[in-house]
Amino acid sequence: MALRNERHLSMSDLVARIGAGEIDTVVVAFTDMQGRLQGKRLHGRYFVDHVVGHGTEGCNYLLAVDVDMNTVEGYAISSWEKGYGDMEFVMAEDTIRVLTHLPATAMVQCDLVWPDHSPVVQSPRAILQKQLDRCAERGWTALSGTELEFIAFDTTYEQAFRDNYRDLTPVNQYNVDYSILGTTRVEPLLRDIRNHMYAAGLDVEGAKGECNFGQHEIGFLYAEAMMTADNHAVYKTAAKEIAAQHGKALTFMAKYDQREGSSCHIHLSLRGTDGELVFWDPEANDGKGERTPLYDQFVAGVLATVADFTLLYAPNINSYKRFADGSFAPNTIAWGLDNRTCAVRLVGRGAGARMENRVPGGDVNPYLALAAMIAGGLHGIENELELEPPLEGNAYTSGRDKVPGTMPEAREVFATSTVARAALGDEVVDHYVNMADVELAAYNAAVTDWELRRGFERL
Repeated sequence: MALRNERHLSMSDLVARIGAGEIDTVVVAFTDMQGRLQGKRLHGRYFVDHVVGHGTEGCNYLLAVDVDMNTVEGYAISSWEKGYGDMEFVMAEDTIRVLTHLPATAMVQCDLVWPDHSPVVQSPRAILQKQLDRCAERGWTALSGTELEFIAFDTTYEQAFRDNYRDLTPVNQYNVDYSILGTTRVEPLLRDIRNHMYAAGLDVEGAKGECNFGQHEIGFLYAEAMMTADNHAVYKTAAKEIAAQHGKALTFMAKYDQREGSSCHIHLSLRGTDGELVFWDPEANDGKGERTPLYDQFVAGVLATVADFTLLYAPNINSYKRFADGSFAPNTIAWGLDNRTCAVRLVGRGAGARMENRVPGGDVNPYLALAAMIAGGLHGIENELELEPPLEGNAYTSGRDKVPGTMPEAREVFATSTVARAALGDEVVDHYVNMADVELAAYNAAVTDWELRRGFERL
């Protein structure tokens, strides 16, 4: 099997390193509904003797719990009545990497199958693979990049918990957007994350400050979509682990406080399987080049299905707090040429021509969001949708249709979407509608600090 780059390991390389005593722990993991890595830490000798060539297993409740790992009702694949049986972890050998921030540790990411070896179609990795297969049938591959922002705090995760995550001290006390001084203050942490992620096989671009206090972004090179999603999941977990090693905590919440939220802008383009451009015609416009009709149809499809797939772009109650006027978080369904007020921004020329989906926040599951974008884009191509003229000026005040502003609204549109059901399948849509229902029920049962402050004495 071809390696993704020279920093990844083949299975034979991993076995040899275990034999030489260089690796003694192998993390075998998959990405769950919430975008988190779940799995096991296996002793290296056990991994070689019993897991290589066979895989391992885990309880199927891992795709049927809430964020607190509570067993909940409503999932077709897993319940008390069905006995909470196993899923099999099938190792994706092109994901093997060394985790240099942990002693003598490697990781391999997995697909999920049932004991009869049929795929677990509700698995995020399987959902994205289905859309990538649709592209491959047309002779295309999808390239993407995810731009994750986080807020870092001068506290441990344990102390943040004891403080109820309130009144935490951010690592910067002012807006450090593009500030070299502001990022220098945090460089020991940022440098460690960059270097450990490079060693883990991610192609690191760089780090920059962002608007909210203590907010930063570390960027990674555009890559094949599944590789980008796999790396995204590894990075989110590793960044938290490395922060903890520094005595700090960081969060990828979409909206931690009333200042700017944390985004995950997703860049996407299509290429031919042999590398030819799909979104750009370099010979058109008297040799100056221009967008292809397929590119315009793809973007038109993404725009036409923004509401259908908002639940996958904004999967949590908190996600919707980020959609605010004048915040660089879009709430308007429109596209523009290098216009950051729109939900979709087109940038680049030639091989760099790509669309940027600005709707997702830092809490997004990358597999689900990329699958939704591809499904929407293919809907536009298959139906030859016409792309409206670009929005010029301020999308916030344009009067255009808005992105669903609450989780109940997004849940309803997703549940009733014929496009989502045709592209993803009823089993997948129903599974993630139930995830939304579980979160909504938990939120509606909670009494918030805001309610207590407003009502305890005065009402």
